[in-house]
Parts: sequence; structure tokens; C-alpha cells
Amino acid sequence: MFDYLDKIFPIRYTVFGLSCFGLLLSLFSLLVFGEGFAGLLLCGTLVAIGVSDMRQAKRSILRNYPIIGHLRFALEFIRPEIRQYFIEDDNEATPFSRAQRSLVYQRAKGDPDKRPFGTQMDVHAEGYEWMNHSVSPSKITSHDFRVLIGAHRAQPYSCSVFNISAMSFGALSANAILALNAGAKRGGFAHDTGEGSISVHHRVHGGDLIWEIASGYFGCRNDDGSFNAEKFAANAADPQVKMIELKLSQGAKPGHGGMLPGAKVTSEIAAARGVPVGVDCVSPASHSAFSTPVEMMQFIETLRTLSGGKPTGFKLCIGHPWEWFAMVKAMLATGITPDFIVVDGAEGGTGAAPVEFTDHVGSPLQEGLMLVHNTLRGVGLRDKVKIGAAGKVVSAFDIARLMALGADWCNSARGFMFALGCLQAQTCHTGNCPTGVTTQDPIRQKSLVVGDKATRVYNFHQQTLHALQELVQAAGIDHPNQITAHHIVRRATDQKVRSLAQLILTQLPDRALLESDLQALPRIYRQTWPRAVADSFLLQADDARTISV
Repeated sequence: MFDYLDKIFPIRYTVFGLSCFGLLLSLFSLLVFGEGFAGLLLCGTLVAIGVSDMRQAKRSILRNYPIIGHLRFALEFIRPEIRQYFIEDDNEATPFSRAQRSLVYQRAKGDPDKRPFGTQMDVHAEGYEWMNHSVSPSKITSHDFRVLIGAHRAQPYSCSVFNISAMSFGALSANAILALNAGAKRGGFAHDTGEGSISVHHRVHGGDLIWEIASGYFGCRNDDGSFNAEKFAANAADPQVKMIELKLSQGAKPGHGGMLPGAKVTSEIAAARGVPVGVDCVSPASHSAFSTPVEMMQFIETLRTLSGGKPTGFKLCIGHPWEWFAMVKAMLATGITPDFIVVDGAEGGTGAAPVEFTDHVGSPLQEGLMLVHNTLRGVGLRDKVKIGAAGKVVSAFDIARLMALGADWCNSARGFMFALGCLQAQTCHTGNCPTGVTTQDPIRQKSLVVGDKATRVYNFHQQTLHALQELVQAAGIDHPNQITAHHIVRRATDQKVRSLAQLILTQLPDRALLESDLQALPRIYRQTWPRAVADSFLLQADDARTISV
């Protein structure tokens, strides 16, 4: 029977048909009885929508299901929120689990972060990790853990082991930048500017800045987009700028440039970046100031000199290993070493990127960090170069684990976004951020109250380091830099437990890569290290030899 009726009048048009009937009935009621204007307005609107749906050519579902087809798009629109609040497990990380976000919210608000009745994690699951403790815990007076970067430079920097990772003004709202920097000032930790350079909002509260210089050379560029030494020196001389970071790539989209559409280039963004208002702002995929590893080291030395001797380094997400090896060989060939290297993991995510880049380009932080740490150790430069690590760091255990793998300090971007009130709506690139963190809409960003959120940023940093202090004390050591891969244990696929030192970390002997015989080393060093050269990022032929040092 339904099939027969469907042939006469498709059932999927029922709502549209009822709307038409309601329109006629309301019109009759209005003409005869003088009532029914509200019904006329409602049904008229629905009929207009239905007619529009059947006439439009972009969405097939609306042509087949006028009016009710919009329910599909409405449900799709709120699907992330439904999943986040009602469906996902507390420990299901997509990309951050509810448990991770709740931890940040609690610490940022100053709420108790203790949990009763035991862990909610499956301690027998594959990949579960824990930190070994000591029967003789240490006692530490302060959680203000520091690492000295550029110790032999004119202006060394005593850096917190936990800092704000690179996020530009333009990607973040003015109020977000103000709150982050105010929190950094109060807590004595560093705020990375991101490649969008130093805006007026970075300068208001005077918090320590790490100035990131990327391929667009924002804040230090000529009109053609090339590097301008005079503009760089003027900005770098600011006492608020503590370190200079040359960005080669970022974890969210390594090897991919970017563009801020002209419509989003406001006068404030234009002033910070040194670009025209309303004109597309392009970040090329590669640098124009250098084209070889040697030239790159020389450029780093130039930046360090122009800055007055401030610690200068670079940030990258590891891609081709031979390109990284070529940089290290350039350090050996020139005698120029960066003061620090920040390893960004492919799990990074504050920059919107094509899905293929987000999901399948770049090395995850663990593998990238281990390669950088081991290579520097293998050429005898590890004591000269400090290593920062960034990629899904929100807890004290995250920091401890990365320091066990070789990091000297950690940066967090999304962790501090959560502290600002981010609820992982994942609409950062649309300008419609519900909490005012990632928008330039003046009305939306007013919802982010700077004073309150600055306190939350400060609290999150302080409480996380306090938790780190307790972990360090439990391990019986005096500083996070004493955490090694032997402290962290993981349950492997065969249900056996192994320390990270046994499981994943092959520690290269000091200066092992400078020896003539590499046969005892892991394959990546045996096969690729000899084919990397200081004067090219390209992989050389099999008969290529290492540079003489």
C-alpha cells in the first residue's frame, strides 16, 4: 500500500505537502476569520524553503527531501558536540580525550585534580606506560625547573621546562594572545610568537617571547617577501625577546606553505607581519634566505649576531632523515651550532592543514625526538645544543616521558588553548570559535575575558609543574633532566613489560658517527648518514662520503 501511495505522491514530500496544506488553511483562516497570521508566516516560510530546495542544483538530498533534508545537515553540524559530550569514552583521544581536557580545565581553574577510587585506565592494555618510583624519594624545594639555553652566548636564557608553543596572532585572537602573555609573565615562562611575528598584543604585559622567524619573514621582511636584516635587528633588540627560533616546518603541516586570505589581514595583523592590509599574506613552503645546510647555519649565525647574541635555534618536524643529517654535517663543517632545536611532532595540530598532511605527513614526536637526540650525541654536539619538544603535551607525565627520550624542555599549544577555555570544537579555521580563542571576530573574542583567562594560563602552568615536581621526587631524583628512558616502562604487544631504553631507544655512543666503521649502528645511520653532505639537502649517491671534520 505504501509503495502504491509513494508512486502517487512520494512520501518523502510529506512535510512539504503538509506545509502547502497548512499555508492554504492559514490563508483561508486569515481571510475568513481574521486569524492565522502566525501559521501563515510559518507555513509560508517552510513552503519557500521547500521550493528553493527542489530548484537548487548543489545538494541532491535537498532536491529529494525538501525541508526535512536540512535535518541531515543540522545533525552533521552538531555531530562533533554530540560525540564529545555523550558518546566518546573519557580516555578516547580524538585528538584529546575528555580525561586530558578535564585535567587541564581543573588545573587552570584551580579545582582539585585528584581522582578517587583508582585509575580508569586499563593497566594491562598494550601500550600502557608508567614511571618507576624509588623507595627513597627525594625532596625538592621548588617546582620552578629551568634549563639554561645559550650558556656561552652574550644573552643566555634561563627557560622553564614547560612553555607556550608557537601560535600566531591572526590564528589566535587578540584577547587570547593577551591572556597567554599575561600568564607567561606572571609565571616566568616563555611564549612563542608563532610565525605571525610580534603584535602589539604580545607587548602589553611584557611576558618573555620566543620570536619565530618562518619563510614569510614576518616582522623582518622587504616588500618582495625577502629577509630584511635591519628590521630584524630592531625587533630582536627588544628586551622582551629572549630567543630567536628559525622555523623550517611545523608538525601540523610539514612541507606545506600557508596563506592568510586578504579579507582576514586586518590593520593589526598587517602591522605585526609587515604586509599590506587586505592583501593575501603568503607563507612559502621553503626559505629564500638559504638553500643549503651550510647556508642555513650561516643564516642562524647572522640572526644570532643581529640579535645581540641571544640564543638562536630552529624548529622542525623530521621528514627525510638525510636532510637532518645534512644539517648536522653543516654544523660540523662550519663550526656553527644552533643553541637549541625544537622538534615538532606530526601530532601537532594548531595549524589547519589538508587532511593528508594532518594524517600522513611528518614524523611523530617520539621518532623525531629520538633521531635528533641520538644524532647530536653521535657527533659530540649534544651538550652544546638544547632540545625542545612539542606535540600533545598536557600533563606532567607527558613532560617526564619526553625528557626521558632526550628533550630538555617541552612546549604545549593546545594545552594552553584548553586553559583559555577551548573546548575542542575544531572550528579553528572558520573564524567561528565558540570560546573566542581562534577568531578575529571582535564580538566573539570579547567572550574571552583576559584577566580571568590569564590566571587560568598561570594556574595550568604552575599546577602542571607542581605535578612534575611530585613525579621527580617519587623517582628519587632532583631535576626532570635526570629522567632517563630507564624510568619509563611500557607494556608491549607480547604482554611483557620493558623500559623505553630496552624497547625503543637505541642510545648512540658519544661521537659514534664520527668513526669510520658504522656497522654496529642502527640501519638508518649505516645507510643514510654517509650519503648526506653539508652543502646540499639532497641524498647523495651511494659512494658519497662524510665530510672531513
